[in-house]
Amino acid sequence: MKSESPFHKNFKLLGTSFNSVDELIDFSKEVSVEAHLFLKDWFNNNLFVDVKTSGSTGKPKLIQLQKKYMVNSALATGTYFNLFENTTVLLCMPVNFIAGKMMLVRALTLGWQLDIVEPTSTPLKNISKDYDFSAMVPLQLNNSLSKINNIKKLIVGGGVISKELESKIQNIDTQVFATYGMTETITHIAVKKLNYLINVIASETKQSRYQVLPNISISTDDRGCLVINAPKLSSKKITTNDLVEIISSTEFKWLGRFDTIINSGGIKLIPEQIEEKLANTIKQRFFVTGILDELLGEKLILIIEGSKRAEIFIQVKKLETLSKFEIPKAVYFLKDFVETETKKVNRIETLKLLNLLTNQ
Repeated sequence: MKSESPFHKNFKLLGTSFNSVDELIDFSKEVSVEAHLFLKDWFNNNLFVDVKTSGSTGKPKLIQLQKKYMVNSALATGTYFNLFENTTVLLCMPVNFIAGKMMLVRALTLGWQLDIVEPTSTPLKNISKDYDFSAMVPLQLNNSLSKINNIKKLIVGGGVISKELESKIQNIDTQVFATYGMTETITHIAVKKLNYLINVIASETKQSRYQVLPNISISTDDRGCLVINAPKLSSKKITTNDLVEIISSTEFKWLGRFDTIINSGGIKLIPEQIEEKLANTIKQRFFVTGILDELLGEKLILIIEGSKRAEIFIQVKKLETLSKFEIPKAVYFLKDFVETETKKVNRIETLKLLNLLTNQ
């Protein structure tokens, strides 16, 4: 973003250029209420904006992000993906969360030509034009496969991409990248390519390595959790609860969440690794977790969304990829999982519902 102008001279919204901030803000009223409100915040005299966290790992909260760091994040994304002025971009995620806000900031900063559509589960339903770049959650990608070639590069965040969806995107023209980040890091600080992979070292590492963006260094704390040093995004180091394996100074493998580790009879189990092994067997949404057990301390259980199917437990018990400790002790079915505002599975609230059901 040039100091003499509040936004890039090539920026366009729905094909329209603007000569002033007031003109842009006035135009945005008819485009999106959320975008209009954010633009008013972005161009006010404050040095920061208030952003709500997703609530996927705890109760949603408001945090303040400095605008200069948001601009730096936009520049890093543009550099990494080679997306500079006149890039055509589709915004189909909610602007009231960081992912949507940052698409606007990138467009304003880098001079993108931005279109905004309602953030539905089928964002490409009425789209006929092509775009250089967009961002989606896994559900949106899954529901857009018939038209996904309209987008050249796509980043996907806000949830785990299933093995089934992963296989579906291997033969499409769109370059698809998974992202690692959080509201505190101003969206992604690392990405991994999900298709068109070449020079793969081994099948196990095929889609497991995240590569950090420019000006970011990584390390781990004494728990084995990722520590992010991103001086252009934050004034202090960010210590996460994500267990990782550092591959190199610019690469890491995400293993799971430290705060979800299950201690079952002295054996530490990482739910995310078990879920990855179960992904090819269970097609519905599911997750594993631990519940209190008098003998083991915590007992590993499997929760599946949908109708009860006894054969699933039989199939799971026969999986050779699971160690004997990784086989769930019980399977529960729930008609519908509880979701966060950003459509992630809210495991804590879902478990509360499960407890109500199992206590009846």
